[in-house]
Amino acid sequence: MKGLKFCALVLSAGMLLSSCGGNMNNTGKGSLIGAGGGAALGTLIGTLASSNKGKGAGIGAAVGVAVGAGVGALIGKKMDKAKAAAQQVENAQVESVTDANGLQAVKVTFDSGILFNTSSSALSSNATASLAKFASTVLNVNKDMDVAIKGYTDNQGWKNSTAAQSVQKNMDLSLQRANSVSNYLKQCGVSPTQITSVEGLGEADPVADNSTAAGREQNRRVEVYLYASEKMIQEAQAQAGN
Repeated sequence: MKGLKFCALVLSAGMLLSSCGGNMNNTGKGSLIGAGGGAALGTLIGTLASSNKGKGAGIGAAVGVAVGAGVGALIGKKMDKAKAAAQQVENAQVESVTDANGLQAVKVTFDSGILFNTSSSALSSNATASLAKFASTVLNVNKDMDVAIKGYTDNQGWKNSTAAQSVQKNMDLSLQRANSVSNYLKQCGVSPTQITSVEGLGEADPVADNSTAAGREQNRRVEVYLYASEKMIQEAQAQAGN
């Protein structure tokens, strides 16, 4: 029996991963995740997601219940709409990711070169225009989605600083930048309760090669994640049960 369960789990995971490589939208992916059902598949998805740095691993608190196909499809449909709206925001790089519950989420990356001047956490005029549109057309029309904000830097050292001091300064700068984004979004009407976490991760989780200027530019970034709140999940469960 255990062998059969394991085979079913592997088969479900294989179906999920192969579909993600194609053109399936979030609605379809969400339905597939839910159909795989249960807590075991959700755990596997979470494990796979956590192995992909910067792909949304750890976003959201696990609700501790199995998510059905209907719930996954309903949430996936909403995420599709949020993703499409975010793609219309200038300077935003948008992709689909998986949250801690195995549900579809949206990751929006803003290049720090667009957001900030070197070694500064003050938002540029380009940044405020992009963030204002992001707030009005995405976050403020999806208030049932929680938001997590993460700031990152490259690994370049600071003048007249030791290696350890540079690491800490990069950590501090990344948090200041993440807070700048969070504070401006709130000024644009985003509810403080919608933004569930703001983190500065410094040099951690580079997405490109820090040995090149182009790579360092990609690593200097702020990521904003939209994922299903517990309330959104509960409402989807109630709707799917009707």
